[in-house]
Amino acid sequence: MSAVEQNAASVFDINLRAVMATLLFTGMLLATILAAPAARAQTFHVIYTFTGSQDGGLPSGAMAIDRSGALYGTTETSRTGAGTVYKLAPRGSGWILTPLYDFSGGSDGELPVAGVIFGPDGSLYGTTLAGGVLRGCPGNGYNGCGVVFQLQPPSSACKSAICPWHETVLYSFAGGTDGWNPWDGVTFDQAGNLYGTTYYGGSSNCTYGGCGIVFKLTHSGGQWTKSTLYGFASGNDGASPMGGVTFNSSGNLYGSTTEGGTGNCRSGCGTIFSLTPSNGGWAEQVIYSFQGGSDGGYPTANLISDTTGNLYSVIGANSDSDAPVFELTSSNGNWSFNSIYQVLGGGNSLVMDAAGNLYGTSGDGGADGLGLVFKLTPSGGGWLYTDLHDFTGFDEDGFYPNGGVALDVNGNIYGTASQGGNLSDCYTGCGVVWEITP
Repeated sequence: MSAVEQNAASVFDINLRAVMATLLFTGMLLATILAAPAARAQTFHVIYTFTGSQDGGLPSGAMAIDRSGALYGTTETSRTGAGTVYKLAPRGSGWILTPLYDFSGGSDGELPVAGVIFGPDGSLYGTTLAGGVLRGCPGNGYNGCGVVFQLQPPSSACKSAICPWHETVLYSFAGGTDGWNPWDGVTFDQAGNLYGTTYYGGSSNCTYGGCGIVFKLTHSGGQWTKSTLYGFASGNDGASPMGGVTFNSSGNLYGSTTEGGTGNCRSGCGTIFSLTPSNGGWAEQVIYSFQGGSDGGYPTANLISDTTGNLYSVIGANSDSDAPVFELTSSNGNWSFNSIYQVLGGGNSLVMDAAGNLYGTSGDGGADGLGLVFKLTPSGGGWLYTDLHDFTGFDEDGFYPNGGVALDVNGNIYGTASQGGNLSDCYTGCGVVWEITP
């Protein structure tokens, strides 16, 4: 995903905007496939172009879809510069965007770099990288340590064209041992509690203090209480998680750290870990330690689980520019790593459909090095790669799709490109939302 793949230990040593600019120029796509690419039969459409005004700009996180087919996502910038949450709904032959919330950059949060998810109550939930009640966490160039938030629809009918949703800050990180800078979003358990990670914080001494934590927000009596499930210690244990956590069918949590482990990289090449409920707490186990060779290193994307418990993800490039889409399979408590597709420059979090196909984006791949959308199909014991779209840039279709994708019930694929489209602002365009129709 980013320059953290080359030096994750100093990812916050410079201004965050400079980091995000660096993320966009990490590499190009290496088409290593198990079979010839399938012929394209899809239609690509830009369904919305951001202006950088009231609608925001620079979308980066994956979008959520409701039952009506409306899309919900976030932008990194806005009129206040702190980011937005938006709704994009189909209407007739087009799409209508409605701003749901414009962050102020104060106690309500700032910079929602991850997407949002729906909770069991129909509200939207997410995180901001900065903002909150504590002013001035170290290392991120912004005020505040980040928040977990909830957005609820207006309680009564709205008579104006724009009806902002109501934001509630569920938790504002305090830095130090409490954690700070949640790069990714949150996930629910079956009881309605929330789980996530912070890049910094905890009791161990890594860069700026703290190697990162896994946290839980417990909902009881209308209140949310935060607890730390695990604090990373660096070394073989891992450190600095950028991705979130995911549950499998057994109720175990899985995630990744960008540093630590046994690999021969600066500060370690990163790990995949599990957290298992044990004696009223959680037991951590490193199930894979990246070595920085053909398996890559510095994982930043989320893990997903299939129906049999296998794990899938994609990481950024290592020193040899190999960045595999990979599968982890378990047998008798042992995990095996299998690289199923090699991407130069890294990819973003994957999505799996009901047939077991994987979909994802690369921010630097494609014929012009401006990004692509791909599909991986299980085939004959291997995987068939299909290039669904190569981005051409600027006002045509956007460029740098640095978020994941979303699938609707009809097989349509939706995603964002963080730049391009309207070139009058937001440096080189404020980004677009696109659709691929099979």
